[in-house]
Amino acid sequence: MTATDFLASARRTLQLEIAALEEVTQHLDADFSQACDLILHCSGRVVVTGMGKSGHIANKIAATLASTGTPAFFMHPGEASHGDLGMVTRSDLVVALSNSGETQEVTSLLPQLKRLGIPVVSITGAPASTLAREASVHLNASISREACPLNLAPTSSTTAALVLGDALAIALLEARGFGPDDFARSHPGGSLGRRLLLRVADVMHKEAAIPQVKSSASLREALLEMTRKGLGFTCILDEQGQLLGVYTDGDLRRTLDQQANLHDLQVAELMTRGGKSIHPEALAAEAVHLMEKNEITALPVTNDRGQVVGALNMHDLLKAGVI
Repeated sequence: MTATDFLASARRTLQLEIAALEEVTQHLDADFSQACDLILHCSGRVVVTGMGKSGHIANKIAATLASTGTPAFFMHPGEASHGDLGMVTRSDLVVALSNSGETQEVTSLLPQLKRLGIPVVSITGAPASTLAREASVHLNASISREACPLNLAPTSSTTAALVLGDALAIALLEARGFGPDDFARSHPGGSLGRRLLLRVADVMHKEAAIPQVKSSASLREALLEMTRKGLGFTCILDEQGQLLGVYTDGDLRRTLDQQANLHDLQVAELMTRGGKSIHPEALAAEAVHLMEKNEITALPVTNDRGQVVGALNMHDLLKAGVI
């Protein structure tokens, strides 16, 4: 095969899977709403199960549900018949996946689940199958053909089941009013957690590390303060410690362009008045957005009274993993 052949094969696969998802969209009906309602009112956990490729999809669906506000875990159907079914309680709900709807390891669980009175939401590609008929609610994931040219390897069918699982998770997320703070609590580690949990107060320079001079300071004093603190700017304060403006590396370049006598000037004559600042309780991600929007690399941090309580620059946010 040539490079052109590989690309043609890839495009054909994608188009077949897109067509399969269009089919699944057409299958959506009141059963989907009923499944959401059952899960939403489940007082226990959602136990997702499936065998083989459907098992891999079930595992991912369980992870997506758990991370978006619906307590869930994956249970291997083979292990369930050898003791793991003991993990399931009467307050739980089971989501069972099988493209054929006849997978023996999955259907063998149905009698015990019925005995415990546990609702079952099935996702199959065969609405007339055992699993579809015996479930409390069935979600139709049937497709015309697999992307596999032999129409054998699970491809379009697993994509369809996965997307139905995503649709359930997002519908439930919206129904619960699950927001960014909730999401952050489920993702405390990694960049997602840092972006959603880290606040400016957690990364800012404080107290003696804040570059700051009074408005009466000379430009020389301001430059010395900038050099000592190394953040590329200094805050200019009034006598009450409130922010009047900032003097930055960019302001220094503009001052030099004017060929001014650096020894005779006060920094208040040259500062950028007002300037942008941020509250210490703001999310660090908001600081990134503010810097990018205004094409600046540093920010004073001010409290509700306009007093400077910290300072940070883009390097601090990079180091914290927010960017």
